[in-house]
Amino acid sequence: MISGILLQITQPSTVLNDTITQAAAQAPQPTEISLSVWELSLKGGWIMLPIAIMSVIAVYIFIERYIVINRAAKDEQNFMNNIRDFIHNGRIDSALSLCKNNRTPIARMIEKGIIRIGKPLNDINAAIETVGKLEVAKLEKNLAALATISGAAPMLGFLGTVAGMVRAFYDMSMAGNNIDIALLSGGIYQAMITTVAGLIVGILGYLCYNILVARVEKVVFILEARATEFMDLLHEPA
Repeated sequence: MISGILLQITQPSTVLNDTITQAAAQAPQPTEISLSVWELSLKGGWIMLPIAIMSVIAVYIFIERYIVINRAAKDEQNFMNNIRDFIHNGRIDSALSLCKNNRTPIARMIEKGIIRIGKPLNDINAAIETVGKLEVAKLEKNLAALATISGAAPMLGFLGTVAGMVRAFYDMSMAGNNIDIALLSGGIYQAMITTVAGLIVGILGYLCYNILVARVEKVVFILEARATEFMDLLHEPA
């Protein structure tokens, strides 16, 4: 009799557990929501357009300037030795031809000094320094624009953040007591995405700017070293 009572108690419990298990199995499982970069950009609103344009310009400036500066940083070991031999042997035309065939900032700077041979050394030194400054100015072309992008992109991102929050609070005020999370999602998306995009472009632009500045400083050091070497060459006895 006791076993029968236990059996009656166990059976409803088993049926209840089976029902819960079946319901859990039939319940829809949560799916992971993924958004592409394009969809996130669209959520950011119109402010993403100038940020995207700035990113393209920054990449172009970095690649173009990096190639130009690397080309200018080439320092042939035998160049100054050949210039020294030509000048000591009185072959000024050969030295000028060597400079013209080697179209680098160093060669253009030395070429200006060779043209001034025979004039006071102070005039030659001043001419070389002027050419060197002009060559450095050419290498620094568009670096100011890259620096501007590195500072302006985060500011645009913050502008998008403020615009998104204004939109969110406006929607809240218009909704009255019927405030819904979905109603605020658009403004919050815009606020967050534009900030992230602006910071990414700004950080990359800042890093690229510093890399290029370091490369330009290397070229400046080489130019100063070769200018000093050329002036020492003119002081050497023939």
